[in-house]
Amino acid sequence: MSLAFDIHPELQGLIDAANFWPPQESLAGERAYWAEFCLSLNRPCPPGIAVEDRRFPCRDAAVPVRLYRPPGDGKLPCIVYLHDGGWVLGGLDTSDSIAWGLCEGTGAVVASVDYRLAPEHPYPAAFDDAYAVLQHLSAKAATLGIDGTRIALCGDSAGGNLATALCLAARDLDGPRPVAQALVYPVLGVDFETRSHRENAEAPLLSGEAVKSYLRAYLGRRLRRPPPYALPMLAEDLGGLPPALVHTAQFDPLRDEGENYAESLSLAGTPTLYRCAARMTHSFLRARFAGPAARAEFDFLCDFLKEKLGL
Repeated sequence: MSLAFDIHPELQGLIDAANFWPPQESLAGERAYWAEFCLSLNRPCPPGIAVEDRRFPCRDAAVPVRLYRPPGDGKLPCIVYLHDGGWVLGGLDTSDSIAWGLCEGTGAVVASVDYRLAPEHPYPAAFDDAYAVLQHLSAKAATLGIDGTRIALCGDSAGGNLATALCLAARDLDGPRPVAQALVYPVLGVDFETRSHRENAEAPLLSGEAVKSYLRAYLGRRLRRPPPYALPMLAEDLGGLPPALVHTAQFDPLRDEGENYAESLSLAGTPTLYRCAARMTHSFLRARFAGPAARAEFDFLCDFLKEKLGL
């Protein structure tokens, strides 16, 4: 356990797994490390959940999507899940346990999106892929066996950024309107002078320097003047958005920007619930198998989505 942070003991296994590999000097090495780290924490999908890999059309390329369907017949609401990894790492396999956990915990269909990664595909590639999936799910809801009037967006870290960006775009472009947005330790702005950035600059699982590195990879030349769909904290109008959960971690550089965004949403009239996971770090969703405290944070997320989806 790090002496600098009073981290909940249920997170220690997560931290130990992250510390097992030495620092990587190449992007390929970093991606391989991330895959090994995530897969070491994954659990098999329960047999009652049907899993299907599909490809949905996008303007630039087909987007791989993994659909998780709980037992039962009829049209079910849908959660579009957008994975973590700083827009640089991860995919369907690394986020498998989180995606099937959302399906199991809510009773909704979950569509996990394998968006293109930076720096090979900087902004707006990941955003475009995610928005195309939202449009396809809404347009083809009947053939996919989902209720197109009950679609929620959920993402963690970089995925939380994409989830709330899609809400902004859906409002602005008169696109499919999600019924809720669940943002878990999201990346939302470029203010590195917040208290949480200073206090948690060397926090386990996500450092302040890592945040900057991921932003450089994702935004490239747009880093100096990022658009709101890249960093939603910069949006001038946060009204008319779906009800939100902003779920942060105490020992995370991103904590304060999440809290500030939740306050801004509330001030704009968007129904917003804010929760900070006490003594937890970034990536706490991956620790739900470690004990009741981490599990309670995952259940809180699922309960919010169940309520908003009418389940």
